[in-house]
Amino acid sequence: MQIKVNGKDLVLEKELSVKELIDEQRIEAPEYVTVQLNEEFVDKNDFSSIIIKDGDSIEFLYFMGGGRI
Repeated sequence: MQIKVNGKDLVLEKELSVKELIDEQRIEAPEYVTVQLNEEFVDKNDFSSIIIKDGDSIEFLYFMGGGRI
């Protein structure tokens, strides 16, 4: 099955949960990642139960604070 991850095509041999994809892709700092699946934000509590389907688009995002000193 084919999906897009951060805008790049990726072929998966089997269905994976969002959590399994995070592990397989070795996402840095997974405890801080925000996931968008087909332009909808996914609650961290649902990472293990949401299964990625053929044609899905996943974005791994990191939000960082900033400001002036």
